[in-house]
Amino acid sequence: MGAAIVLALTIAAVTVLIGVVRSAATPAEVVPVDRDAVAAAPVYVHVSGAVSAPGLYRLDEGARVVDVIAAAGGFADGADRDAVNLARVLTDGEQLWVPREGEVETDAGGAAGVTGDGRINLNTADATQLDTLPRIGPALAERILQWREDNGRFTSVDDLLSVPGIGEKMLAALRDLVTV
Repeated sequence: MGAAIVLALTIAAVTVLIGVVRSAATPAEVVPVDRDAVAAAPVYVHVSGAVSAPGLYRLDEGARVVDVIAAAGGFADGADRDAVNLARVLTDGEQLWVPREGEVETDAGGAAGVTGDGRINLNTADATQLDTLPRIGPALAERILQWREDNGRFTSVDDLLSVPGIGEKMLAALRDLVTV
């Protein structure tokens, strides 16, 4: 009887040992990834103003303003090329307006920088108009203008968080007073 128990334990030990060796010898399943098949998410941009073919364009994520201007057939005659930051990365759902030389964007019903409902347009306002906002003084107004010059048009009011000196609390106070 003792020999039967020893034999049963030996068989059990060998079975376990074979299972351990097999699992160690079999590599984990590797799923190959075809990097060429992984496409970037599309970015849709509405181009208007002084371009050859204004309209809605679909580009790959990471595209820059220069790419969408090229897709729109390039600048039209008289376009103010210096008013557009060609190196800026585009965001999905953005509208890119290209002005003509000497042209200033205005919103219907208001002067440049002020909409018909009295909100300040971050993309067209000057320092004086920005200075009328609560908690925005001349220095912060200049930082907003500098951000706009360096990065191009604001695509949402939340872009104000990228301006040095503007945090969540100030953004909350400005949100209903500004537009893009």
